[in-house]
Amino acid sequence: MKKDGAITLKTPKVSGTYIENLLLKKESWIRKQLKAAEENPPKTFNLQDEILLFGEILSIDSDEALELRESLCRVDISNTKNVLRCYDRYYSSYAKSYITQRAEHYSKEMSLEYSTLKFRKMRSRWGSCSSKRVITFNTELIKIDKRLIDFVVVHELAHLEHMNHSKKFHDLVSRYTPNARALNQELKRLSL
Repeated sequence: MKKDGAITLKTPKVSGTYIENLLLKKESWIRKQLKAAEENPPKTFNLQDEILLFGEILSIDSDEALELRESLCRVDISNTKNVLRCYDRYYSSYAKSYITQRAEHYSKEMSLEYSTLKFRKMRSRWGSCSSKRVITFNTELIKIDKRLIDFVVVHELAHLEHMNHSKKFHDLVSRYTPNARALNQELKRLSL
């Protein structure tokens, strides 16, 4: 299901009846996803004029966008792919700087140590934590509200102690983000 509500069904060679039954079986889920997409459209902004940072649309002339402006001056901006690459590098750089600080802060506060922080653009996750204590954050996090970023940081750090979503895990997350349940719901409503 795409953000615009378009649905694609990929199956091995099966009958039309099988597909109809599958869609009927999943109808309530599909309707729920369509409603969520309608209620929470992705924020749009004008490339070359604006940036999306911490859930707010800012002018590209803002101090926060200096690195991006400098990068755009060095590429052919008539090529959209070049512009998008500059934006991706900018968000990645900003995410590494900001989220690393937040991870270090909460790591000390929670007395939990990770081995490595990694950053990459992901399609379906805000973050992950491996059994080798490697935490990976989605660089797209930098586009959402700071409260939600902190929630994701605490969530991934909590996996260092509990590699599951047990009651103990949720209790640990709630200890450092008291409104964790509401933040989790807010995060689920956002589209990556």
